[in-house]
Amino acid sequence: MPKEVPLPAVVRPVKVAVVLGAGAAKGFAHIGVLKVLEANRIPVNMVVGTSAGSFVGSLYAYGFTAFQLQKISFDIQQAELADYTIPDNGFIKGEKLEAYINRMLHNTPMEKLRIPFYAVATDIQSGREMVFGSGNAGSAVRASCSIPGVFSPAVIGGRMYVDGGLVSPVAVEAALRQGADVVIAVDVSGDGQGLKPTGTLSTILQSIGIMYEKIAAHQLQKADVVIKPNVASIGTSDFTKRHEAVLEGERAATAALPAIKSAISRAKTGNKKL
Repeated sequence: MPKEVPLPAVVRPVKVAVVLGAGAAKGFAHIGVLKVLEANRIPVNMVVGTSAGSFVGSLYAYGFTAFQLQKISFDIQQAELADYTIPDNGFIKGEKLEAYINRMLHNTPMEKLRIPFYAVATDIQSGREMVFGSGNAGSAVRASCSIPGVFSPAVIGGRMYVDGGLVSPVAVEAALRQGADVVIAVDVSGDGQGLKPTGTLSTILQSIGIMYEKIAAHQLQKADVVIKPNVASIGTSDFTKRHEAVLEGERAATAALPAIKSAISRAKTGNKKL
């Protein structure tokens, strides 16, 4: 009788999503993660970002390399993004942030970015998650970054939006709904344990950071790989530690490389479970 020859495993295309979580100044760690993914030729077929993650994600999806993002992040000045106003429902309007993103992206609409990109915000009128995937990128990032009490809510289509971290600090489910086969989630929601807030802004941001961490713990369960840079010692409002945040992102991503490669390999053969 002829011998049975096992059929070769079918290799199918795999869509890899990188989900960049909320975390204000801790979000500089996302750049370190992207540097490692690039250096190791890990494909990025989709970027989903919340708050700081949407800021970094939009620039990466446009086409800036991770090394270019590092230079941008080190050069950027707070005055380029913060337009202070008389406090009403926030003491930063957010118009400068929106304009900055649109300028850097040359007004490219979200649906025409090099990598599919989704920004996550919270509809403050309904309390629901809103995932923006088309239209004005600056408006979407502004909405995603509009931390309550710090930024005035962003108004899009007559609805008011605030920071996506209130409902989805690490939007794994949003990536899955958009067709991701492998989700690499980057969680920078360390609560700054032991750090003493030094003013109103740091108190608000550190408080919200604690909330991010509690919500993120549940969302991360559905990710294939979780990268958690050690940014607990970096204050949520401490923009002076950008270098440290990037380095922590690099360290965490390097440690996660075997798990990332394994998850992609399993997905290619249709076997996502270990």
